[in-house]
Amino acid sequence: MSKINAVITGVGGYVPDYILNNEELSTMMDTSDEWITSRVGIKERHILKEPNTGTSFMAAKAIEDLFAKTGIKPEEIDLVICATTTADHIFPSCSSMAAEKVGIKNALAFDLQAACSGFIVALTTASSFIESGKYKKVLVMGAEKMSSITNYNDRTTAPLFGDGAAVVLVEPTTEDFGVMDSMIYTDGVGMKHLHIKAGGSAIPTTKETVEKDMHYTYQEGANVYKYAVTNMAEVSADLMDKNGLTNEDVSWLIPHQANLRIIDAVVNRTKLSYDKVIINIDHFGNTSAASIPLCIWESEKKFKKGDKMILTAFGAGFTWGAVYLKWGY
Repeated sequence: MSKINAVITGVGGYVPDYILNNEELSTMMDTSDEWITSRVGIKERHILKEPNTGTSFMAAKAIEDLFAKTGIKPEEIDLVICATTTADHIFPSCSSMAAEKVGIKNALAFDLQAACSGFIVALTTASSFIESGKYKKVLVMGAEKMSSITNYNDRTTAPLFGDGAAVVLVEPTTEDFGVMDSMIYTDGVGMKHLHIKAGGSAIPTTKETVEKDMHYTYQEGANVYKYAVTNMAEVSADLMDKNGLTNEDVSWLIPHQANLRIIDAVVNRTKLSYDKVIINIDHFGNTSAASIPLCIWESEKKFKKGDKMILTAFGAGFTWGAVYLKWGY
């Protein structure tokens, strides 16, 4: 029997209409377009402004986009995985809420939390479900309302984050396409450098935690940067070496969009040409688990069947890794 691979067969995405650019941010805090651009490469980011809407709203919009482009019906989906750090509620899951919004009724749906590495972990997880033979049509989403956990009084983190969602449809194939390999890791040393201080079971929400701004992203940028540069670059190169890929073999590098200098380090380590690198950080900012699928969504028309891709990410935990993918259409 031929080996079953999990191949991406469609892509959908959504970003909110409202754009928060560096000029507007400069009126809110002591910063400037030059300061932000020179340090992280971000010019603007999309922000979800509609009242009483959360991550599931954007996730559902992305699924609707995918359905419209592929002709897939809600009843055909049998598994939904949403990688997110910003679910609408502690429970139920963002994936179940998005599934309800688009009419998916016959599927298992669950959320996966691996911070900015969430999409590549979710894609690898979905591949295992596909390869088992039990699931045929799987939606893998990265969706984030990062503005909901961003402190707009903190000039070190406020410029970084944006909102958005994107989804891929993953199906089985016996052809030599799809997810070929992955390398994913965690080192819990990262907790002290990147986290949200309160709101979980260890430090539940109180009047005092809210007054102390303990429900926003806390980041020690220098430490996170050091780990991200090393680990994203090394795991990408290691995955290429493991699969006998040279810089000429790889058609596209799709890195998590956290910081342009981190992307530069990955490019230098893999020796890939910069014209093979998908970058959207300048106009989307860091959308955490949504950043890689948003890159895929935005650049879908550039890809050709058989293109060899390296997806790589680094996030809180610390979590990091890379996926080797062959484009299927």
